[in-house]
Amino acid sequence: MNGDTPWSLENLFDDDFFKINRSLPAMNVKEHEDDFEIEFAAPGFSKEDFEVSIEDDLLYVSAEQSEEDFEDDDNFTRKEFSYSSFHRTFQLPKSIDFKKEVVATYKNGVLKLQLAKEKEAMNRSRKDIVVT
Repeated sequence: MNGDTPWSLENLFDDDFFKINRSLPAMNVKEHEDDFEIEFAAPGFSKEDFEVSIEDDLLYVSAEQSEEDFEDDDNFTRKEFSYSSFHRTFQLPKSIDFKKEVVATYKNGVLKLQLAKEKEAMNRSRKDIVVT
């Protein structure tokens, strides 16, 4: 196989997919008319592993999980330990209504947050700007 083809091994590991920081979960942000929806791909956690808070227009999202497996047999002893965590901080837009409750759910490995917008922010009209 020619090394210049897109499917060669040389090109496979140059792909950006392998260069992404895998310690942070992938995130989606969707803006709706009356709220923002933020999703984190965080499989392997339970809902009790997450800490989510808002302080001074900053959203803090973190999760931590550890697991220990111990096996004792007549001929050997085996102990395995795993640990995974992440922490992300985001500046929230001024249109968030901080008086309303943030809805947080965790289902099928996805943490989903819904943050309501202020009524004034929802009623702002669009203004088109002409470029000259």
